[in-house]
Amino acid sequence: MTNRERIVKTLLCEKTDRAPFAGWLGFAPWGQTVDRWKRESGIGDLDVGRYFGLEPFFQVVQAHMGAYPNFEYKVLSETEEYVVIVDWRGITMRNRRDGGSMPDFIAYPVKTPGDWERYKAERLQLRLVERLPNLKPFAADIPALDAPVQLGFFPFGMFGTARDMMGAEELLMAFYDEPELVRDIIRTYTDLWLALYEEIVKVVRVDHIHIWEDMSGKQGSLISMAMVEAFMMPEYDKMAAFAARHKIPILSADSDGLVDQLVPVMMKHGINAFMPFEVQAGNDVVAYRRQYPKLGIMGGLDKSALAKGRPEMHRELDRAEQMLALGGWVPGFDHLIPPDVPWDNFKYAMTELRKMIFGT
Repeated sequence: MTNRERIVKTLLCEKTDRAPFAGWLGFAPWGQTVDRWKRESGIGDLDVGRYFGLEPFFQVVQAHMGAYPNFEYKVLSETEEYVVIVDWRGITMRNRRDGGSMPDFIAYPVKTPGDWERYKAERLQLRLVERLPNLKPFAADIPALDAPVQLGFFPFGMFGTARDMMGAEELLMAFYDEPELVRDIIRTYTDLWLALYEEIVKVVRVDHIHIWEDMSGKQGSLISMAMVEAFMMPEYDKMAAFAARHKIPILSADSDGLVDQLVPVMMKHGINAFMPFEVQAGNDVVAYRRQYPKLGIMGGLDKSALAKGRPEMHRELDRAEQMLALGGWVPGFDHLIPPDVPWDNFKYAMTELRKMIFGT
């Protein structure tokens, strides 16, 4: 069985020779984490994927899926500890120089319907050639990689992109105060993505469409399921119809936080794979597997256990053993590996997981 076949069949919950052992977000470290591991391992050129023999995962077609031209990157102010910037999305944020925490988001590019109309006119025109700069070389290279192909990636989704344009609080208020504005943002972006995807499928085989949302916390979804259905699912239906028309087998969604309400609603509208099932938010991938036997599952091992002792790590390895037996699972932790994780702990967990997958 090829690597591509294995990944696709796993997420379709079909029989495979073994689970994938793939290099994706579920095994990827933060930059600070890599620095720590290089010091602790004594391997100056440490490459985690090469060290553990991770296999290729989804290859993402490069496309300018957001504001284009990008907003100009600007440094607004600096101190020894922080730098305030405007990024390519037009978001003003304060970052720690050491990258040790999430940014502090200060301002967003869309505050009024007028801002949106200007944004749409100036930065959301199709411009196919410019938005797909490397499509033909990608299509030429992909057959030799034995890897499946993905459309869509961070930070693009129906809720997620709208939040990045307006800010979380402002978007949540706009669902009530400016519902047509929210609908137009979601619809305009979805139509742009589908127009790009139509061009891509003409020249490359596609296995997977991914939708990034990050729309939940520990309490669950930031909006009600009625709002999810009314505002987001018409656009998910468009994505599902496109996938069916072009025989793209996997349509996945991504949200941190507790996703117990989102999963069944999204599955009704074509989602057949989900990630990353954050454990500290209350997700249990074994329970999801048993409740949804046809849902492809990615991740779901608690990354925080890696910073603790062997008992905590073995709790997650036990969870992994159960998931491997149940199938339909791409092994991985529930997000990027943070810098409080020692190299020896990560190495131990990965070695044990590899033994489970390969049997040696």
